[in-house]
Amino acid sequence: MSGILRSRTDKRKRVREPLPPGAWSRLAACTAAAALLQLDGTLITVALPSVAHGLGVSNGSTAVVLSVYFVAYALALLPAGSLVDRFGARRLALAGLALFALGAAAGAVAPTMGVLIASRVVQGVGAGLVSPAALAGAVSGFPAERRGAALGIWGASAGISNLLGPVLGGLLTVGLGWRADWWALVPLAVVAAVAILREVPPTVHGQETSHPVLNRNVLDASFVAALTFAVMIGCFYLAEQYLQRAAGFSALGASAVLVVVALLVGIAAPLAGRLVDERGERVPAVAGFVAAAVGLVVLGIPGMPLDSAVTLIPLIPVGLGLGMLFVPTSRAALNATPLSAHGRTSAVLSVGRLLGAAVGAGLAGAALAGGVDATKTHIALLIACGVCVLVGIPASSRLGRGAPPPGDLVGSDASPPGDLVGRDEPYYGGATPAG
Repeated sequence: MSGILRSRTDKRKRVREPLPPGAWSRLAACTAAAALLQLDGTLITVALPSVAHGLGVSNGSTAVVLSVYFVAYALALLPAGSLVDRFGARRLALAGLALFALGAAAGAVAPTMGVLIASRVVQGVGAGLVSPAALAGAVSGFPAERRGAALGIWGASAGISNLLGPVLGGLLTVGLGWRADWWALVPLAVVAAVAILREVPPTVHGQETSHPVLNRNVLDASFVAALTFAVMIGCFYLAEQYLQRAAGFSALGASAVLVVVALLVGIAAPLAGRLVDERGERVPAVAGFVAAAVGLVVLGIPGMPLDSAVTLIPLIPVGLGLGMLFVPTSRAALNATPLSAHGRTSAVLSVGRLLGAAVGAGLAGAALAGGVDATKTHIALLIACGVCVLVGIPASSRLGRGAPPPGDLVGSDASPPGDLVGRDEPYYGGATPAG
């Protein structure tokens, strides 16, 4: 009995101990790199109608620009995750950012749709290297019991990126043309690389293990993440296409609508982070799908205005709901595997998100392929609501089932970073400093 009480006391003490030096700055640097990948999606989405006009292709075919990026991104993730666990987050993040910048520069000067698509493949591969490195590096200084707070900031950055992306994309497209959207990604990638170089330690993982990452908790979390991104990217695509092609909005005007959703995502994510640390992953995840479904069903009602101030009201639960879904999936997956497998775990999680995004963009493009009007848009939004209710809620109720408490991993290869919190030596996320 005394041993149990002492164990519980040790766990509470570990939570109260200070984080290792540089944990927050490392989180900030890695979050900035990941935010760039998120920014890309909304920035480019705003420019697609102008891309179609500039390159002389159909509007429906521009969905390929998004989908091919997401597919290339997803295909690179699994090998990248293994490389992160072997060589460390910093090396992979820097290599990925270099490829991402190269692809963006090539896209900015693309003379044809084929060249543009090829450049997006290069960008996608670069993003695939950055993503698992950034997530693994971001949480490496936080114990399992406090990852919700860190991931809340991570999720808020996605909201901020989605907030800035439509505005920046609209300003650049209207003021300088669609190519400026691609050029803007180059200096942003350089800034992210400098932050990674300064804040993330040069590490190698000396304890890479064969610990399996495809356990039930990781797969459940990845599936929920895929649903989240399918709904989010699909709805963003629908909104941009309807507002610009049917309602006559400019690229900048259409992007203003998405700003509301992005702002709400940024507000909800930190709240979800605190909630998952206190209550677990299921409560905020289920609440997120319920809220998103409520907003989508209202938007899907025939006759509901899609281009007026009234439209903003149902967008509120949509934005809050999507914001609640970022943190639970990441925390459930990362807390189900040891630190030495976090690169691969992050990769599996990101594969789910990217495949979901590709499916969402592809289905939205197919729904509008014959022309954009209010009826088709309403139907597509109702289908998205059905996905949230019939698939999302049941799937999110399975998050975190059977995951071992963080304390159960103490003393094993799977020891969470909390074991090192408060020691004098810096913590490197299961790695030893190179050199």
